[in-house]
Amino acid sequence: MPQGELAQVLQSILPAARSADLIVGPHGFDDAGALRRSDGRVDLFTVDFFPPVMDDPRAYGAVAAANSLSDVYAMGGRVKAVLNLAGFPADWDQSTTQPIFEGAVEKILEAEALWVGGHTMRAAEPFFGFAVFGEVEEAQLVTNRGAQPGDWLYLTKPLGSGTLTTGVKRGRTSAEQAEKVAQGMSRLNREAAAAMNAAGVCAATDITGFGLLGHAANLAQGSNCTLVLRAVALPLYEGAGELAADGVFSGGSQRGRASLGERVEIADHVPSWLADLAFDAETSGGILAAVPEAKHEAFLAGFGDPASVTLIGEVEAGTSRVVFT
Repeated sequence: MPQGELAQVLQSILPAARSADLIVGPHGFDDAGALRRSDGRVDLFTVDFFPPVMDDPRAYGAVAAANSLSDVYAMGGRVKAVLNLAGFPADWDQSTTQPIFEGAVEKILEAEALWVGGHTMRAAEPFFGFAVFGEVEEAQLVTNRGAQPGDWLYLTKPLGSGTLTTGVKRGRTSAEQAEKVAQGMSRLNREAAAAMNAAGVCAATDITGFGLLGHAANLAQGSNCTLVLRAVALPLYEGAGELAADGVFSGGSQRGRASLGERVEIADHVPSWLADLAFDAETSGGILAAVPEAKHEAFLAGFGDPASVTLIGEVEAGTSRVVFT
């Protein structure tokens, strides 16, 4: 659902926070809810599920799990437990159900989390995902409110998962490209969370349904700063650029562009296909972290392969907007 439409609904029905312990609620479009405990820690709550984005059922389960866990990692947290949410049509091929769960279990175990239950139902269209519960020390809580002028903006995964998975459905994505994007989408953002904790990073968001520019706009608004993103610096999955240039997108690109309006400024020299790709929805994308200049070496040291992390821009003083140049 485009965040502009969602904001209109929520602002009219949701009350202001009724507890001083609710650090992060639904109003700021942050990654997870955050509720203060009495022991100096913060409980994190999130939920995510979606229909199949690829043909391989095991990969689908793994990606759905990684995507659901990502919101806790984006807040600098550790995943403690999950509840499964799944729906399948009555005529669903049951031989594919077990591989979906197997792929998901693999990622839950990798996260060292507990699978404590769930709920399944018959549904017109299949879906799979998790409600996720995590925790973080309050001093290490990462939100979309803390970016400061001078921070460097790092992205921890390539872009283009929405384009490539759409290409799979249209027969435009090669088997090799599909395998590579599946590997990327199923990679946990756990390492990024630990790197942010170690470096003392306090502002970040993960890149998922609202696309790079949508989530960046929320970070800019929450921090009351301007985010400058360099188009030439964006890392892309293999084949994503070619598909985007041919107009292959998930469908979220134009909705995202329309809902953000003047919150995002696109420079004239940026190719239209690249702007559309930056608006397009991502599945289990990376973390966009605002890292103080003095802490960027410590942040990069937290990754086994620092080359997998890309510097894509910086934070400047100014109004709450994104400049894509």
